[in-house]
Amino acid sequence: MLKGKKIIIGITGGIAAYKIPLLIRLLKKEMAEVQIVMTPFATEFVTPLTLSTLSEKPVLIDFFDKGDGNWHSHVDLGLWADLILVAPLTANTMAKMATGIADNLLLTMLLSARCPVYFAPAMDLDMFKHPSTKSNVQTLQSFGYTLIKPTEGELASGLTGFGRLEEPEIIFSILKEAFTPKSSLNKKKVLISAGPTFEPIDPVRYIGNRSSGLMGTELAFAFAEKGADVNLVLGPSKFKIDHPLVSVINVITADEMHKAISELFNDSDITVMTAAVADFTPKKIAKEKIKKEQGINTIELKPTKDILKELGAKKSNNQILVGFSLETENETENAIKKLKAKNLDLIVLNSLKDEGAGFEFKTNKVSLITNASEIIEIPLKLKSEIAKDIVNYIEEKLMSE
Repeated sequence: MLKGKKIIIGITGGIAAYKIPLLIRLLKKEMAEVQIVMTPFATEFVTPLTLSTLSEKPVLIDFFDKGDGNWHSHVDLGLWADLILVAPLTANTMAKMATGIADNLLLTMLLSARCPVYFAPAMDLDMFKHPSTKSNVQTLQSFGYTLIKPTEGELASGLTGFGRLEEPEIIFSILKEAFTPKSSLNKKKVLISAGPTFEPIDPVRYIGNRSSGLMGTELAFAFAEKGADVNLVLGPSKFKIDHPLVSVINVITADEMHKAISELFNDSDITVMTAAVADFTPKKIAKEKIKKEQGINTIELKPTKDILKELGAKKSNNQILVGFSLETENETENAIKKLKAKNLDLIVLNSLKDEGAGFEFKTNKVSLITNASEIIEIPLKLKSEIAKDIVNYIEEKLMSE
């Protein structure tokens, strides 16, 4: 997504400049080309040597290179960039940008820029709240520049409030999103369940299954990469997802999953139920560990709530509901029955008979079955790729109906 993209980072003289090396690392990891342009005062806060080493390009500070006298054309820089980020942006440089003052290379380059410009202010809270700063922010936005708002927290002055430069990981995500083709999933609310549930027998033992939660976490990431706001209700799992558009709600039991899903469903545009929810749970949970000598060899079970059926019964015409079906016999027939019985728009079938598919594998092989009984076969591939195929199908087919 960022491979080959030309990004200029303009650094001005603020203490928050120490965060920029990490941002450069993140951008370079995605194979973006990064050019650093600094104001002279910025060099007091982070060294050009550090920045040039990370960006793999000489840092530009002045119009002329004092070593060999080479001219750095502000016009060429403005035309070269696919995107310019000014971070951290001080109140002083912001005022100059707003009024068109061009007394250094960075400011002159900005006047020549034809690409999107993002700016991330960083300053003390009273400076950020000052009417002149507010006016300058509005002026830059009127130019078409995009504001990356400062956050609240401890400031260099020792005060606490708004004015902290946004964290590098968040800025990176914002820049990445700027290059993401706009999707019809952008800003859609997506609800995903994933992983197993553990039904306690006593404080030590439980009834569970071998679901890892990988398929659901990959789906959450695939939706988020399309710009969707994702709620991931995740049962016990070793997998974690770190994405600014994904909120994780950790649960353990089927009852906890039912409660979390029920609270979030009505506000969701798309719900995908990948979780392997237990069908039964013990009627009674022993308060103490059951000893072997007690000779108890029978556990009385009761059914858990059928979450998917409940959702199918109350979903509106504007909602999309997708279920998963793991089968061991009569796979297609059983999946279609589940699709119809639970009022789904799509069911994803995978069979434990397929080698390399199902629980505890990084790969999967699935069939997408629509409520018109259309079957789309997806061959064995990584679950991350399967997730993208499912998301693309939902976007291209189900959302266009």
